[in-house]
Amino acid sequence: PMYFFLGNLSCLETCYTSTLLPRILVSFLTGDKTISVSGCMTQFYFVSILHQQRNYLLAVMSYDRYLAICNPLHYAALMNAKFCLQLAAGSWINGFLAVIIVLFLMLQLTFCGPNEIDHFYCEATEMLNLYCNGTNQTELVITILAAIFTLPPFVLTMMSYVYIIITILRIPSTTGRQKAFSTCA
Repeated sequence: PMYFFLGNLSCLETCYTSTLLPRILVSFLTGDKTISVSGCMTQFYFVSILHQQRNYLLAVMSYDRYLAICNPLHYAALMNAKFCLQLAAGSWINGFLAVIIVLFLMLQLTFCGPNEIDHFYCEATEMLNLYCNGTNQTELVITILAAIFTLPPFVLTMMSYVYIIITILRIPSTTGRQKAFSTCA
């Protein structure tokens, strides 16, 4: 299961890099550091989805390590192929859900100003600066959604590693503790 999740993480990181790198290369080679609003929205969409999916996938991977170290006898039964697939699919779905809501709200705003952004990387704050009005509600929703979609994977990751450390420290032999810590590292 660990390699299945590492494969997913590798795929996410490859997609993440492929989303940013072409624009960075164009900026570097041509000196043009601006991006169109539509290009910015597209980049924001994909970067945000992949970033959110990575957060959830890292939480899933920490849970996998927790089960392997804290419940080694039950690990094979608990982390079967079906459950691994469900966890991975859940991380991908959560990434889509978080960003779709924000993007929908941003598309409802009235756009004014230049149709180019003087950056090669798009953030929500840069895009919100291009809208005429009504951004306060969108900024509030973005903050709330960031907390809802970021806090649970962070807490799960932290709790998993706290339990792993506690379990490892309870191992009586020094060699056993070293082996367990090296597995985590």
